[in-house]
Amino acid sequence: MQEEQEFINQLLNSKTQNQAFQKLILDYQRPLYNHIRNIVLNHDDTDDVLQNTFIKIFQNLKNFKGDSKLFSWMYRIATNEALTFLKQKSKRSGVSSETIQNKAIDNLEADVFFDGNEIQIKLQKAIALLPEKQQLIFKMKYFEELKYEAISEILGTSVGGLKASYHIAVKKIEAFVTTN
Repeated sequence: MQEEQEFINQLLNSKTQNQAFQKLILDYQRPLYNHIRNIVLNHDDTDDVLQNTFIKIFQNLKNFKGDSKLFSWMYRIATNEALTFLKQKSKRSGVSSETIQNKAIDNLEADVFFDGNEIQIKLQKAIALLPEKQQLIFKMKYFEELKYEAISEILGTSVGGLKASYHIAVKKIEAFVTTN
């Protein structure tokens, strides 16, 4: 914890800020990319959202209160940026978020950055049928292997509620996969 506070101090200090922020990007670029990619599904869109996420992190570092871990705070920003991006994309194109998500799933097969097979496409289709919050919880737990406590900090919900949502999501996904 003290090590994290020292790092945050380096991020806030104008003399050490650039070097510290480069380290932050190096350390968190891949996990944040994976997290955002799980939400938006498209590589190019993920790159755009990731860039916006790092800009928001940089602009708001001075507002970080330390109530949560830096990791959780950045994931919350990435999650919000990804969801906002999807809502804006939906609004611009005049179709529902579900339609955009289904199109993104259909495009996964042609995506050179996606190395999944037919089962993984089916899994993505099952996940797309879940409510937004269940999707987030399932993806963070299943794909990113985050602990419930970390997900709780990121999403601002109770661990008990997360466990229940994850369990329900798993049951819905199992039902979809076995019937389709």
